[in-house]
Amino acid sequence: MPELQFGVVFADFDLLIRAAGTTALLWAAAFSVGWSAGWIVAFGRRSPRLVLAIPARGFVECFRNTPVLVQLIWFYYALPVLIGIQMPAFGAAVLALGLNGTAYCAEIHRNGLQSVAIGQWEAGRALGMGRLRVFFRIILPQAVSRMIPAYTNRAVEMAKNTSVASVISVHELLYNARLFSSQNYVPLETFTVVAGIYFVVIWPISLASSLIERRRSA
Repeated sequence: MPELQFGVVFADFDLLIRAAGTTALLWAAAFSVGWSAGWIVAFGRRSPRLVLAIPARGFVECFRNTPVLVQLIWFYYALPVLIGIQMPAFGAAVLALGLNGTAYCAEIHRNGLQSVAIGQWEAGRALGMGRLRVFFRIILPQAVSRMIPAYTNRAVEMAKNTSVASVISVHELLYNARLFSSQNYVPLETFTVVAGIYFVVIWPISLASSLIERRRSA
C-alpha cells in the first residue's frame, strides 16, 4: 500500500480554502437568483392567464428535465453565439445554476402555497383584510414554514452542483483540487481533503434545517 502524503496537501491548504470561498460565493449568488426568481415563476405557474402560465411551465420543465452541466455549457459556449457577447465563466455559472435553481424553487414555492388551505384565505378576508395583507400575514408565513425541508434539500443540491463550474474553468474548489492533484500526483489525498471541505461547508445547512424542524414541531 503506498504511503499517504496528506502533508503535501496541507502544505498548500490555503489554496483549497480560497477556492472554497469561491465555491461559497458561487453557491450564494446562484441560490439567491433561484430563490428570488422562483417566486416570479411560481406566481406565473399559479396564474389563471395562459399567457403567463404556459411560459412559466415551459421554463420549469425545460430546466428540470435537462442536465445542469448541459445548461452550464450552453450558457457559456452557445449563448454568446446568439448575443455576440462572451460571458465571464463565473457569470455563466451563476446564470446556469441560478436558472436551474429557479425552476426547482418555483415548484417549491408553488407547492408550499398550495398546501395552505383555502379556508385561510377566506378567514382573512372575513376579518376585513385585503388580498395582499392576507397573503403576507397569513398565507406566506405558513407556506414558508412548510417549505423549509425542501429549501434545505435544494440548497444542499446546489452547493454540490457548483462543482460542475470547474468544466468552464471557474476556479472553485473542484477545479483547484484537480489542478493541484495533477501537479503533485496526490489524487487520493487531495480529493479526500476536498470531500472533507464539502462536508464541513454543507453539513451545517442540514443541521440548521433539522434544528428548525425540531423547534417547529415542538
